[in-house]
Amino acid sequence: MSGDHGHGHGLTPDQAVSAGGRYLTRLWIAVGLGAVTFVLQVSVGLLTSSLALLADSAHVFTDVFGVALAAIAITVAQRTRRRAAHTYGLYRSEVLAALVNSVLLFAVAGWVLYEAIGALREPSEVPGLPVMVVAAVGLLMNLISFLLLRSGAKESLNIRGAYLEVMADMLGSFGVLASGAITLFTGWKYADPLIGAAIGLFVLPRAWRLGRNALRILFQHAPERMDLAEMKSALEALPNVSGVHDLHVWTLTSGMEVASAHLTTAHDADLAEVLGTAQRLFAENYHIEHATLQLEPAGGKRGCHQLNW
Repeated sequence: MSGDHGHGHGLTPDQAVSAGGRYLTRLWIAVGLGAVTFVLQVSVGLLTSSLALLADSAHVFTDVFGVALAAIAITVAQRTRRRAAHTYGLYRSEVLAALVNSVLLFAVAGWVLYEAIGALREPSEVPGLPVMVVAAVGLLMNLISFLLLRSGAKESLNIRGAYLEVMADMLGSFGVLASGAITLFTGWKYADPLIGAAIGLFVLPRAWRLGRNALRILFQHAPERMDLAEMKSALEALPNVSGVHDLHVWTLTSGMEVASAHLTTAHDADLAEVLGTAQRLFAENYHIEHATLQLEPAGGKRGCHQLNW
């Protein structure tokens, strides 16, 4: 058999900008807004002994750290993608950042729930008005970050991790605002620790999903949206293609899927034409711009040459 290898005619990993890279400036803005919120919440939380406010500030700290980590990972990936030793750049650093974000979210949720249990046993007096004011400021900061990152969350797992943290913070600010209002107008001491526990419980399932998606990429599972059996059938239906084997599809980083496959072709097929048709199928039907294909003419002699597209 002869091997005819071809690569995607669109952007290669060396040329492509990852989905997260398009939102780098917005990430840094979110970091700045989160840092301001964190300092304000910690200061007032310590002065008022508000568990809800301190719990939310702990999550804001994780938010700031996680979003900064996401931004740093994207920056590193972009600056090192052209080094000869990094043939795929360092795009996986974005996925590792998302996994770290997940672990941090689990840790914060556990700490919040632990502290809430202690506070429910011995609730303390918490002034409602300062808590409400700080929660309102935090809500505004989180709302701005939420709007900045919302579109990017649909394209990048790394951005989605930051987006989920901001969303949890935003909802946490709603909770703290409600806690302050209940305390201010009713004097009920249990509102503050209960809201803190609710924030922790809200975070847990989102942290799980984020970590699971990051691990799917690191273990090189096929993207969930792709049906490999259907893809194999589509390739076999191409003119002059009689068989497909060793089909692999995996995600390099969010928004950047890659594929490889061996195609058995008719003995007299125009290999360049078959290669171009297959590459267009990957690009147009599955949005895969980088596919490495080996064409094997039926009954041909062993050998190999390359065509780059």
